[in-house]
Amino acid sequence: MNYAQTIDFLYTQLPMFQRTGPAAYKNNLDNTHALDRMFVHPHHGIKTIHVAGTNGKGSVSHIMASILQSAGYKVGLYTSPHLLDFRERIKINGQMISEEDVCRFVEKFQQKNKVEKLEPSFFELTVMMAFDYFARQKVDVAVIEVGLGGRLDSTNIINPEVGVITNISPDHTNLLGKTIPEIAAEKAGIIKQNTPVVIGETQAESQDVFITKAKEKHAPIHFADQEYLLTQTGSELQFSSECSLIYRNLTCDLKGNYQLKNITTALCAMQILYKQKVFNINADAVKNGLNNVVKNTGLYGRWQQIGSNPKIICDTGHNQDGIKNITAQFKQEQYKNLHVVFGTVNDKDLSLILPLLPDDATYYFTKADISRALDEHILREKAKKFQLKGLAYPNVKEALEAARAAASENDMIFVGGSTFIVAEVLE
Repeated sequence: MNYAQTIDFLYTQLPMFQRTGPAAYKNNLDNTHALDRMFVHPHHGIKTIHVAGTNGKGSVSHIMASILQSAGYKVGLYTSPHLLDFRERIKINGQMISEEDVCRFVEKFQQKNKVEKLEPSFFELTVMMAFDYFARQKVDVAVIEVGLGGRLDSTNIINPEVGVITNISPDHTNLLGKTIPEIAAEKAGIIKQNTPVVIGETQAESQDVFITKAKEKHAPIHFADQEYLLTQTGSELQFSSECSLIYRNLTCDLKGNYQLKNITTALCAMQILYKQKVFNINADAVKNGLNNVVKNTGLYGRWQQIGSNPKIICDTGHNQDGIKNITAQFKQEQYKNLHVVFGTVNDKDLSLILPLLPDDATYYFTKADISRALDEHILREKAKKFQLKGLAYPNVKEALEAARAAASENDMIFVGGSTFIVAEVLE
């Protein structure tokens, strides 16, 4: 198969959460273990860092990968979902896996599977593709982002040097639980025996869940926001502990005040790895890595400016805490009027999201070109109940064009509500 045929196989022949939603979610790791045996346990020879959480896990993963890369290591990075190109999910030192390697892996799977006859999901197979690729390329370390939850996620067969859990917010509640403690228990499933774990954000409802699980696993637990303080003066950051200043004069190319929590979480994990002599991470690596996250890793869609006069910003935040972060950032921006191009998926609990959006903005309700997208007219009607006013547009392009036509140079246009909405404006 050529690359186009291979991608078609991955997208159309395998259950894919992005396309079909919960129907693609597996409630066990049977396929993952079978695939792991099929490819002779490729993750066994790789040092890994495991990152879970509701919001921020992608940013934290990219920040850590950038710092480790700046320290001179060959760094694998597995994240999801992708925005524009499937190969964004699997990178080494910021370079995407080649089309040839994607084809080679899928062909190898298809040959082996003539005997095994497995029926993996899209995510299960792509996780194994990443592990196999990182092993063959002999990376020094791989940063592995959880796809959904943690306990039953396909990535959860690794034995990392450190685990990281960013924060907990209601998302995928039909799969992970309705309450914060229930969701936290799923995320806590990545905590491994005698392996340190970093909790990025202390939350009253989830704190005890993590402490209990860490005790059960004899895992040293570190609450990043309790052990460290990140302060900002202008564009410069200082990272300190209760006892001493650790790093001064740091800058980060990721914008948005919400990134401060993610930077604190990532630096806490780096401190653990440095103190345990797992990796040699000096101050220059931290400074250069933080300042070049986008350049080193290709992270996009996090408070990213994609236009000027008027300023156009996109962000992939899409659940309760993600939207809270975005609306808080609105208050930090200078603009006359706010225009919001907004769309979401049809399994999202809008009662948690719509009340957070500003009612003094003009909305352009739309939908992404995926089957899970919520119809723009339904979205508009639901938004009306929360005094959010605007018109419905059949696609993202038309919605953004309408916003541009209506906005003055001193206005701001925001595009978001869904990763898929952002992906379409970045095309």
